[in-house]
Formats: sequence, structure tokens, C-alpha cells
Amino acid sequence: ADELVESGGGLVQPGGSLRLSCAASGFAFTYYWMYWVRQAPGKGLEWISKINGDGDTTYYSDSVKGRFIMSRDNVKDTVYLQMSNLKPEDTAVYHCAACSGSYCSSKSQYSFWGQGTQVTVSS
Repeated sequence: ADELVESGGGLVQPGGSLRLSCAASGFAFTYYWMYWVRQAPGKGLEWISKINGDGDTTYYSDSVKGRFIMSRDNVKDTVYLQMSNLKPEDTAVYHCAACSGSYCSSKSQYSFWGQGTQVTVSS
């Protein structure tokens, strides 16, 4: 089942912005930490951001810190990733994932995993 569905990806020029959305359904969304994880072409999975259930605590990888902002709306059961000052190295498939805590670091640990949305940063 599609418990997590990402959207908002596309082609953008370096320095541009995009907002990704992840719609959750079929589980108790508010009780889960939500994550954004990306996979660049030919590369492994890279964790970039996570947010707690209440939405008042966020963490970011050094690669995106200061450029990306993660948020969630527990009324809409949706998590967002606002991406600014995009770089070519941000090109990747961006996945949304749900974890029962703040501990998830591999795909097998997540309770739910979205199929991803493609972000391409190129001039």
C-alpha cells in the first residue's frame, strides 16, 4: 500500500527552489518521526532531514543545513521539504520515510517508505 506518496520534484536551475510534499495515509502519522532520504545517481541512500511527531524538533545533514527546511502538518498528514539554493549535487530521488523514533539509519529500519520524487538541478 502507498502509505507515503511524494510529489513536487522536477527540473530546476542551480540556485533555484523547490518544495517537496509527502502525503501520509493508513497509519498514525502523528506518532512517527518523519525523514527525508535521497539517492543520487549511482550513489547510496543519504539521510538529509528528520522531524519529530510534534514538528517542533528538526535535524539536518551538513549537506543541506541552511538551505533546506523540513516541516509537517499533522492536520493534513503531510510532511514538506522546502529546498532553496539548489546545487547540481542535490540531484537525486527524494524519498519520504516514517520511523517509530529518531534512530532509523537504514531502509530496513523504517516502518514506511515512499517511492520517491525526482529532483534534477541543472542549467
